[in-house]
Amino acid sequence: MSNLKNTPGLTNLIPEITTIPYPLYLSLQGKYFVGSADNIAFGRGKSAWAGLINPRNSGVNLHLYVWTATNLGGPPLLAEIWFNAVPKGCPVESPLVTPANTTISPPPKPRVRLFSAGNVNGSPTGGVNAYDRLVPASSTVADEEDGKFIFPPGGSFIISLSAPSTPHTLTAGTVAFGWYEEKIDS
Repeated sequence: MSNLKNTPGLTNLIPEITTIPYPLYLSLQGKYFVGSADNIAFGRGKSAWAGLINPRNSGVNLHLYVWTATNLGGPPLLAEIWFNAVPKGCPVESPLVTPANTTISPPPKPRVRLFSAGNVNGSPTGGVNAYDRLVPASSTVADEEDGKFIFPPGGSFIISLSAPSTPHTLTAGTVAFGWYEEKIDS
């Protein structure tokens, strides 16, 4: 190899190639975002939810990369995973959303919005309850979806939390998401 480096005209024969994780690639482009809905209260027969809502006019597809649900104590929680459902209650938009790449100025703004609501009656309606997860007391459950869950404008990814084993207890949870946004060609 040392002979090749000293041979005129052959110094660039072997290109330098590297691979980077896809989320890093998206973050470098300002397309990867993270956010959470913290300390959502519920219990006594009521539920809570947090979710990513892709507005109808967003111009992007939402690719879910990762989600977490944290049980802040108390009884085990049921986390229901809903695709394209309509959540109940009075939603509040989370201020805890940021681009993963904080070096870009001005910082990119996500088009997808993160909302949550506590102390709601029942589960979301419409859509599909794709699967459920049990969240033990004082622990976090996480799933990496690697962008394979894709939601168009008007779609949503909702995590509904409840404590069905102890319906008379007050409790709280936190839900967090990592996602990227793919611009839709018009």
